[in-house]
Amino acid sequence: MPRVSRPALRLGAVCLLLLAGAALSLAATRPATVHDSTTSAATTVTSPAKVVLAVSGHGWGHGLGMSQWGAYGYANHGWTYQRILAHYYSGTTLGPAPVSTVRVLLAQAKKTSIASDAPWTVVDSTGKKVALVPGTMMLKPSLALPKQQLAPPLAFDGTQPLVVNGKAVRGKIEVSSDGKRLEVVAVVALEAYLKGVVPAEMPPKWPAAALQAQAVAARSYALANLAHQRDFDLYADTRSQVYGGVAAESPAADDAIAATKGTVVLWHGKVADTLFFSTSGGRTASAEEATGTAVPYLVSVPDPYDVASPVHDWGPILFDGAKVAKQLKLPGALSDLSVVTGPSGRATSVTAAAADDAHATVTSSQFRALLELRSTWFTSALLSLQPQAKTVTYGGSVSLTGFARGADSPALEAKTAGSDWAPAGELIPDADGSFATVVKPLTATQYRLSWQTVRAGLASVAVAARVEAQLAAGTVQGTERPAVAGAAVQLQRQDGAVWTTVSSTGASSAGSFSFGGTLTAGTYRVRCAPGHGLAAGASATFAAP
Repeated sequence: MPRVSRPALRLGAVCLLLLAGAALSLAATRPATVHDSTTSAATTVTSPAKVVLAVSGHGWGHGLGMSQWGAYGYANHGWTYQRILAHYYSGTTLGPAPVSTVRVLLAQAKKTSIASDAPWTVVDSTGKKVALVPGTMMLKPSLALPKQQLAPPLAFDGTQPLVVNGKAVRGKIEVSSDGKRLEVVAVVALEAYLKGVVPAEMPPKWPAAALQAQAVAARSYALANLAHQRDFDLYADTRSQVYGGVAAESPAADDAIAATKGTVVLWHGKVADTLFFSTSGGRTASAEEATGTAVPYLVSVPDPYDVASPVHDWGPILFDGAKVAKQLKLPGALSDLSVVTGPSGRATSVTAAAADDAHATVTSSQFRALLELRSTWFTSALLSLQPQAKTVTYGGSVSLTGFARGADSPALEAKTAGSDWAPAGELIPDADGSFATVVKPLTATQYRLSWQTVRAGLASVAVAARVEAQLAAGTVQGTERPAVAGAAVQLQRQDGAVWTTVSSTGASSAGSFSFGGTLTAGTYRVRCAPGHGLAAGASATFAAP
């Protein structure tokens, strides 16, 4: 499946975020995949954690500039690439690219291979040119070629694309060395470079207008983000744009590039920083909202046609609240989470709370990176369920407590051995989301919270048999409840801190039992062994004279 790379945002505010320690900000987001299928029906998601953070959201990417799925939608509605670009980059115009050749960094390594299936040449720094026979050449930092005396750096060229480290690329290949490491750069025509970029950014089978908009955006983005004071202009990875070389090329993308040859997006005569991303979720963000720095042509615009994207809406995704708190350097598990949103609906900051009123506030971009969320346009719910006691005696009850914050109408579900999960009643949280409910299980039962498609928390309550026994006329007799025919019943004597079984029997179908024989003096009890979904239960102690 083609990958959608995330162009690095080279905006001042983002740089400040990075310097401040943001692990990943808008400037460095993991690649998103452009899917060609529609979203499948929502399925239930489950987490047994005591505190569960459920996050749902819209879109994939930083939200700035052109939404690729939105461009797909507009193209399917008859928009031209010019109109698509004008929509996403407000107030811009189209014009000619100021350069026609770019230098793309292919590798920085201790060694590299260069190969050609056809005759090729190498030129050194003095202008000396040497013809090479077809084959593979392994270069090391010395840049020494067999039987040749050449002065580095070296420039390789051929009638066919050369193969660098197994990847065929267009253009001339320049190799320099600092004595320890090689730097391999492809000097390639801008349009040829785009042939290896556009189909890696957008599926070639998409509408022509969408591909043409992508071609112009990729061309503009490359020229607006040329590296400065280096021996190359662009990286071949997500630090610039993914350059897939000849293997990535496709006829449809080639046509889109040819149809827009040399065209870039301009803002007041300068090439615009045409950021793009996978899916907006229905509306793009503004640079001011996302970074704190306004960019006139990167403003929030409606994006109604990206609904075809499988990540137009996403989630809920569940996280262990204790692990999230640890990532935020908070003690204990999360107890609350509040989100501040901007004009587009995306989060701008997140404040998390845990035990002892400890709080941590991070930017939405930091929070997104921490949890690897698809975007900063999200909502959250915090769910917790815990039993006040882990074991209850048969016939008794236990309180389940917890909270459901950001979740309307939570409910309880229960499950016993051999059965499926089933509704166990609605919950009515207080104003702060806290709740308490009393349950009366008859056998070992698991409980969890139910909210929309989320099933959160796992509270297990064991039920111990209720045992009543007494000594009368030299006989120990009594009952166990619930009545289980054949239940193992043990008469035990206390020997210091240890209970020793002195006799065993089975309960009747009515749950009754008796032990005959003479008892030595001491303290006794009757224990019902665990089984049949019940935990071990014991009677009150009694004394034998």
